Parts: sequence; structure tokens; C-alpha cells
Amino acid sequence: MKVAVVMGGPSAEREVSIQSGTGVMRALAALGHDARSLDFDGRFVEAIREIAPDVVFNALHGPGGEDGTIQGILEWMGIPFTGSGIAACAVAMDKHLTKKLLAAEGLPTPAWDVFDLTGGTLPLLPGSLNLPLVVKPRASGSSAGVVIVKSHEAWSKAVLAASTRTPEVLAEEFVPGREFSCGVLGEEALPVVEIVPSDEFYSYDAKYKPGGSRHLIPAPIDHDLTSRLQTLALSVHRLLGLRDYSRTDFIVTKEGRPTILEINALPGMTPTSLLPEEALSAGISYEALVERLVQHALARATELQVG
Repeated sequence: MKVAVVMGGPSAEREVSIQSGTGVMRALAALGHDARSLDFDGRFVEAIREIAPDVVFNALHGPGGEDGTIQGILEWMGIPFTGSGIAACAVAMDKHLTKKLLAAEGLPTPAWDVFDLTGGTLPLLPGSLNLPLVVKPRASGSSAGVVIVKSHEAWSKAVLAASTRTPEVLAEEFVPGREFSCGVLGEEALPVVEIVPSDEFYSYDAKYKPGGSRHLIPAPIDHDLTSRLQTLALSVHRLLGLRDYSRTDFIVTKEGRPTILEINALPGMTPTSLLPEEALSAGISYEALVERLVQHALARATELQVG
């Protein structure tokens, strides 16, 4: 098959996206497919038409790649692509909307507030939340711009830094505990992984720099907690209408209570990414994972043709 792998783009996650895309390109070549790479830039539509792929593998992280933008373009062009559709990606990328859905469904997530810095006014510390707080851009991935705030002085600096990525910023209750992640592939939960970051939390550097974190797979926890985390990951996947794959990140308190931190509609495929490691723990190699995602996309193309 002819597969176009989209990577790069203009977002803060460009470098990570290229790492994901490069890994996918190697896997597709090993599988015998005709893989073509392309950047997400002003020539994107023209380049896709020139390649005329059977399917697009979306390895484009961050805004443009997992917020419904590229999904809308490809649906308009009638080209099947890996991963979730427009609406699911748009909601999953918006942390405020995602958390509102989680709260409405009674799924555990830290208390939060959202601030709009479009007018240039620096918000006061939210009265409903106590320090420490986690400050993050409303719509960004890979933990880019995420800071743990422990003082009033740090609050102003963190909010201003986050607002350079998105005008709206989330302040979230800091929940201490162990960090876990659970991927979903198709409609099945993968093995749970415990993340042991070398940093204070699973930051951008902890995710992508060698030695930034240790991943314990399967997580050294009992069956009941494993089952609960997998059930929550599946619940989030279905609630947001995600498809093919996703990954949900958790904190588990010392009392054993899990809380949902993040939902990723386009999990990374880099050498240090969690979902490929979880799949491998389930007996699915990187190449088999890539092939499975491509086949899911092709099945939708066939369904459209039949319809």
C-alpha cells in the first residue's frame, strides 16, 4: 500500500512528531509498504494530492494534528487516516471540555478552574483551589508548558508562560501520588504502565529525553487496581468517541484512589513513548502496532465505499 506519514508541523511538538513519524516510516518500510513522508505546511493539500495515498498515517502531534484540523482536511478530501475523527480530537485536545465531560459522567479528575488571558489581565490565584497547583495550557500536549506552582510568585510566571501557547490556561488541583498510564488499542485496554520520572513529574523532558523516566510494565500493582485503571481508560475512550487508539494518564493517591489527568487521542510513537511499550508487553510489536492502525483506517475506507 501507499501510505503517507504526516509529521512535523508548526507546533511546539514538531520535534516529537518527527521522531514518531520516523519510527512509523521505518516500520512501514519493514512491512513492505510504500511509505512517503510529508510535513504539515502550506503545501499539505497539494502534496497529498500528488502522493495520492491509500491511507494517511497521522503522526502529527499538537495543535493541527490532534485537534480536529488535519482530520477535517482529510475527511473533506475523502482520504482514510489513522486515529480519531474531528469531534473526538477537538474535545480530547481541549482539557477544559474534557474535564467537564469527565465530571459530568462522575469520572474522577482533579478540581480545576480556567482563565482567559486574551485581555492581558493577569488573574489572581483561584480562591476555590489551594497551593500547590498545576498550571497548563488549555490545548497543548506532551506536557508542554505544564508547571507545578507552589508560591504566589511562581503563579504569575507560570500563567504567563502557559498563555504563550494558548490564551486560556487551566489551574488544576495538585494530587500527589504514583503516576500511571493505560493505552487502548481498538476496543481493548493494554497493560498498565507505572511512570517513575526523574523530574518532579512526567514533564516534557521526562517524556522524551533519554533517562528522563523509568517505565514499569506491567505496573507493579494488584489485579484490582490494574482492572480499575483499564476500565477507566476504556470509559474515557468511549466517552470522548475516540477510535483506533488512545492513552489515559492517571495519578493514584497513597490511599489507592485513581484520578484522571490527561487523555491523549494521538499517542506518541517515539522510542520513549508509552503506548508502543504497552503494546509490546501485550505481545504486539511496533511493526504489528503500525500495521494494525493502518488496517483500522483502511477498514473505514471500505465501509465508506460500501455505504
